[in-house]
Amino acid sequence: MEPVILDDIPFNPSYEQLAEEMRVRKGSPHALDLRRLLEEAKEIARPKALYRMAPIEEKGEDHVVMNGIRFHSRVLRVNLDPVHRAFPYISTCGRELNEWKTSQEDTILNYYAGAINDIALRAARDYLQDHLRKTYRLEKSSYMSPGSLKDWPLTEQRALFKLLGNPEETIGVKLSPSLMMIPSQTVSGIRFSSEKDFQNCQLCPMKNCSHRKAAYDEELYKKQFS
Repeated sequence: MEPVILDDIPFNPSYEQLAEEMRVRKGSPHALDLRRLLEEAKEIARPKALYRMAPIEEKGEDHVVMNGIRFHSRVLRVNLDPVHRAFPYISTCGRELNEWKTSQEDTILNYYAGAINDIALRAARDYLQDHLRKTYRLEKSSYMSPGSLKDWPLTEQRALFKLLGNPEETIGVKLSPSLMMIPSQTVSGIRFSSEKDFQNCQLCPMKNCSHRKAAYDEELYKKQFS
């Protein structure tokens, strides 16, 4: 199956919810700025997602092969043991909003624009997940992202991008020389059917992480790496 582009993603966030998240008081000068920025963003926003359904052709001790592309990770291989297909993906706020944010020279306005871009990214991510659920009956699923674990380093982004064709041309996402994605409000990974709710955080012992979504599971860590 060829990569699929999703570029008709609704984006109509609530100003009231955004203002509450940003702790902007009603009637303040910042409230006017935030409302103006949100209206501008709604006009230009084009959040996007790119994915493909990829058959799992080979499973080794610490690697899997999908559509002829090899991924090196024991954890990924273990997670994909029960399935015969997976869904590599990229979700992004879109180049349009990224360029708009960059044009905001004022520090506060740039900060607000970044928050709006985060909402656009969430819209793209949630839309893709809902699309996969409806299209492929992917009712229960988990995902892994390159660079989120030592076992699956950021260098694996190259393989993921190769598997998805030309993300820069199709959805405006490119890899920097340091393998960071541009726009920065972009996520990538491989989603797969799973009866268990796996989170990368379960295998990461780092303390005081503001992005943690699940507690570190020492027993699961031992099981995955033993």
